[in-house]
Amino acid sequence: MQHLLTFDSLMSLLTLTVLEIVLGIDNIIFISIQADKLPGHQQKRARLVGLGLAMFVRVLLLLSISWIMSLTQPLFNLGNLVGLTDPEWLEKTAISGRDLILLLGGLFLIYKSTAEIHDKLEGDEHENTGRKTAGFWQVIVQILLLDIVFSLDSVITAVGMADHVEIMIAAVIIAVAVMMVAAEPISNFVNKHPTVKMLALSFLLLIGVSLIAESFDQHIPKGYIYFAMAFSVFIELLNLKVRSKQKPVQLHDEPHLPEKHKKD
Repeated sequence: MQHLLTFDSLMSLLTLTVLEIVLGIDNIIFISIQADKLPGHQQKRARLVGLGLAMFVRVLLLLSISWIMSLTQPLFNLGNLVGLTDPEWLEKTAISGRDLILLLGGLFLIYKSTAEIHDKLEGDEHENTGRKTAGFWQVIVQILLLDIVFSLDSVITAVGMADHVEIMIAAVIIAVAVMMVAAEPISNFVNKHPTVKMLALSFLLLIGVSLIAESFDQHIPKGYIYFAMAFSVFIELLNLKVRSKQKPVQLHDEPHLPEKHKKD
């Protein structure tokens, strides 16, 4: 137990906790958007259940480190299927279990984000009303599927940064606790500002593309992605400040503006 209280262990815990929180931002965005489909009294519960499932999945995966590491071993090779013989190309076209999970997760994110953007901008009111009252467990299942994808990437990162599984689990629990506190204000802010919601959906599209690229061993540094997201949020905050006294933007599934706004 004493080896967990050393300076190096505590620094690993702090660093890994911060990294887990950063990696969990996209998870919070997805959970917030999915929870917004539910009636108001179920949204907070959905966020807490979603983040609780994320913590459970990550801890379970951390306790199965040997299995996680086996996911990086090639299952089959696309190069062999098309008759490639160059060793360099064969190495690039090898597909592992992790690659398949990232590929399916990326495709799912792109599909969900594109469908949400279409519904917000092009969908009619009847369709959006139907989506607004989606079933609680239907939303939870979708959150759980994406939790598995996000957790896999997070767990592999944790394994590479810490030597003791106890530190990894502690970092995950602390990070999820912080995200549970931050989830509601983030969700309220995203849902209050339609342009921010469009920006959040665009982030999910970007993350989906990065997951697909990662599944084909085309690594996109996370720093570039999060810098682009942070810069976009900063610009949008400036836009919100400028537009604070102007007529607000509305999406299809939101209440109509009061008459006084229509006349302005």
